[in-house]
Amino acid sequence: MSKRFLCKAAVAVAVAVTTVPVSAADPPLDKLTLPTGFTIAVYAADVPNARQMALSPNGTLFVGSRQAGNVYAVLDDNQDQVADRVVTIASGLRQPNGVAFHNGDLYVSAISQILRFDDIESTLDNPPPATVVTSTLPSERAHGWKFIAFGPEGSLYVPVGAPCNICDRTDEDDRFATILRMNADGSSEEIFAHGIRNSVGFDWHPGTGELWFSSNGRDRLGDENPPDTLNHAPQPGLHFGYPFCHAGDIQDPEFSQRPCSEFRAPAQKLGPHVASLGLRFYTGSMFPAAYRNQIFIAEHGSWNRAPDAGHTGYRLTVARLDGNRVSSYEVFAEGWLETTNEAWGRPVDVLVMPDGALLVSDDRVGAIYRISYSE
Repeated sequence: MSKRFLCKAAVAVAVAVTTVPVSAADPPLDKLTLPTGFTIAVYAADVPNARQMALSPNGTLFVGSRQAGNVYAVLDDNQDQVADRVVTIASGLRQPNGVAFHNGDLYVSAISQILRFDDIESTLDNPPPATVVTSTLPSERAHGWKFIAFGPEGSLYVPVGAPCNICDRTDEDDRFATILRMNADGSSEEIFAHGIRNSVGFDWHPGTGELWFSSNGRDRLGDENPPDTLNHAPQPGLHFGYPFCHAGDIQDPEFSQRPCSEFRAPAQKLGPHVASLGLRFYTGSMFPAAYRNQIFIAEHGSWNRAPDAGHTGYRLTVARLDGNRVSSYEVFAEGWLETTNEAWGRPVDVLVMPDGALLVSDDRVGAIYRISYSE
């Protein structure tokens, strides 16, 4: 077998986190801890396997899923900060994790395809068939689910994860382990960033317009390595190291032919195996000023850790910036992980609402939460 497809044996036997059954309508939010002044409540309860979120200017919240294969529209008709309706606008799709709203149309990622639902808000109860924007993306399911978003210049950004734990298949398709960008109609596709194992969350700095993204580190190098990373891509064409180097300074034992010095180091090392997913800059005015333009990150939670090591993630964190430098990385909300190996929920994505509240999707509970602040 070629070295390109070898997979290093696990250092320790991984154990799955035990699921604690909860009701989406009444999750145990009292088990969560947040900073003083913050409260969390259920915004929408019936959103099975809720993943990425996107908000229209009219206030319709669109939510993708992964295992459920559905796309939802969540509506707060009376604007009381609690959803009144959840409408399934598409079903039977291949891991439609990503959703993005642009010029009245809803874009949905489905592994090898990007779909578009035109003028979606006028047809929520009976959407027309989707238009295929592109169907030529790699079809591998491994890391095939995608977070998508439109950048400040109007391009659609689409990540293509590595189709494996650790491998180099760029000779087959140079789009593996990258973030792509393309026009809204699918034309002019190009690679924006290289060497990214799997990014399932990114956003642009509200001041500079530069891209920041999370990336999941490889598995089976032990309980503590490598960490996930928060990365900064101020320009196109940068390479972030995968599969040769992880987290800026960990040389891969199987792909060691290129040194870490060749690649762009992460802006911040996150926890090991925390599964950092959705992230957003906080641009609202509800939270204290210290949070403005800082990065909220949803950490979905680990699986590749030994029982005695305990699991990591299952929380929200904040990366604070001083210019383009991360000055601190701290826990903002935690408690979805009840014990070292038992969890009742898994945060996936975060989204800032017009009133400044922060929404959080939870694919295990199938709910959307709303975090608000009051002095």
